[in-house]
Amino acid sequence: MLHSATSAADKRRALRERLSSGELLVLPGAFNPLSARLIEDTGFDGVYISGAVLSADLGLPDIGLTTLTEIAGRAGQIARVTDLPSIVDADTGFGEPMNVARTIQVLEDAGLAGAHIEDQVNPKRCGHLDGKQVVDESTALKRIRAAVEARRDEHFLVMARTDVAAIDGLGAAADRARALVDAGADAIFPEAMRSLEEFAAVRAAVDVPVLANMTEFGKSELFTHAQLADVGINLVIHPVSLLRSAMGAAERHLHHLREHGTLTAVVPEMQTRARLYELLDYAGYNAFDDEIFTYEP
Repeated sequence: MLHSATSAADKRRALRERLSSGELLVLPGAFNPLSARLIEDTGFDGVYISGAVLSADLGLPDIGLTTLTEIAGRAGQIARVTDLPSIVDADTGFGEPMNVARTIQVLEDAGLAGAHIEDQVNPKRCGHLDGKQVVDESTALKRIRAAVEARRDEHFLVMARTDVAAIDGLGAAADRARALVDAGADAIFPEAMRSLEEFAAVRAAVDVPVLANMTEFGKSELFTHAQLADVGINLVIHPVSLLRSAMGAAERHLHHLREHGTLTAVVPEMQTRARLYELLDYAGYNAFDDEIFTYEP
């Protein structure tokens, strides 16, 4: 009921413990707080909050138009309704290293369990589009050092994302991943890997957890969780899958309504009122109201 009963510190600690086990953690992407509840209720390990999803939620393309205030506000709304740890896409940190430092502290205050900072130029673009540009290694390392030094909770996960493979090749990506770990990164997110062999090469290059991004319609093949686990991947995100599923259903049903003037035929495809109320914990709110906010004249 209301917000999660689990503190942000406990969520961060739990995420670190799970990562240290070496198992593969699966984090579907939430597009709003209610979908985060659904992710938890379905039994996943954590919640991912995609910058592309938050941009789309505002009707904007994922080209660095969103602000720290917008990202932290929405990510905080999502993180606080679930007992699961939530990791957010913090783009390039919204500016220079000092901005990166502030970004980490704002996201800590918002209740996130971790964030990733990438090495694209600012403003960035979607990692699965052509024409990306990355900053030089020195700038990339300064961002990560700033993030690590700024955090106040040692369990807050500072992840470094690198997009350099698409520009300078896999060898350059492995080299940069090693340098990012030396700068203090707790985990590595190699973007737009094209094969399991590429994931395995990054895995072999570093001794921290590695994340795989399984986004539809991107550069990466959609590998199974078993395949990713076999090459040593520790985290897998499905960042935009729920948004795409929901918007696909919404578009189909709108066309149906336009054509038929009723949604009767597709009602069986919808989430029921009872299921919605279950996710929202209506019963808990009713009990709270009955037991506390009673009025006796």
